[in-house]
Amino acid sequence: MKQLGSLVVVCGSMYAGKSEELIRRARRALYAKKKVQVFKPSIDNRYDETMVVTHMGVRHEAEPVSSVGEIWEKLQPGTEVIVIEEVQFFDQSILDLCTTLADCGKQVIVAGLDQDFRRKPFGPMPQLMAVADEVVKLRAICLQCGQPASHTYRMINGKPADFHDPIVLIGATEDYEARCRNCFEIKSEPKNRFATELKKKKKTNATGTRIPK
Repeated sequence: MKQLGSLVVVCGSMYAGKSEELIRRARRALYAKKKVQVFKPSIDNRYDETMVVTHMGVRHEAEPVSSVGEIWEKLQPGTEVIVIEEVQFFDQSILDLCTTLADCGKQVIVAGLDQDFRRKPFGPMPQLMAVADEVVKLRAICLQCGQPASHTYRMINGKPADFHDPIVLIGATEDYEARCRNCFEIKSEPKNRFATELKKKKKTNATGTRIPK
C-alpha cells in the first residue's frame, strides 16, 4: 500500500512558539528513525544562517534556500519528512511543492506567520492552511496586557508602524511585539465600511442622540 502523506501547517503571530513546535516535530520524526530535511529561507538570518532558532535560543540545523525551486533541487532520495520554516516568505509555488510532496507520500511540515504586521493574510499562508491535513494555530501573550495575542505589532523607533510600510522587515524584539486585539496599533490603517459606520454610531450614542434601528 502507498505511504499516506500529509501536510501540517503551524501558524500564528510572532512569539507564539511556531519554531519550537516545528523543531519538536522534526526531532520526533528523527527519533522515529525517519529521514528528515529542514529548510529555511535565506532571507531569515536573524539568529543564524544555517539554523532554525527559536526566540528562546533552541536550535536545529537547516538548509538555507532562496527559492521554492532550490528546495526541490536539494531534496534527497529517501527523504520522508520535509520541514520548512518561515514559509510565508516563499512565493505561491510553495503550495504546489507541498501538495505534490504530500500526494507522493511525504510528511510535510511548514511553519509561518498567518498574518503580516497589518493583520492581513501573509503570502501563501491562506492557501496552505486551506489544503492542509492539519492546521496548528498558536497564540502568543500580549506584551502590553498579558491576554492571548494573535497579532504581530511592528514598531519603528518605539512607535506604531505605518500601514503602508513594506510588508517584509526582518527583525525580532526591537521591531515586533505580540499584541491582542485591544492593544494592537497601526498608523494610517484604511477603515472598512463597517468600522466606519460603527465609529459613527458610537459617536452618536455618546452625545445622547438615539441611534435609529
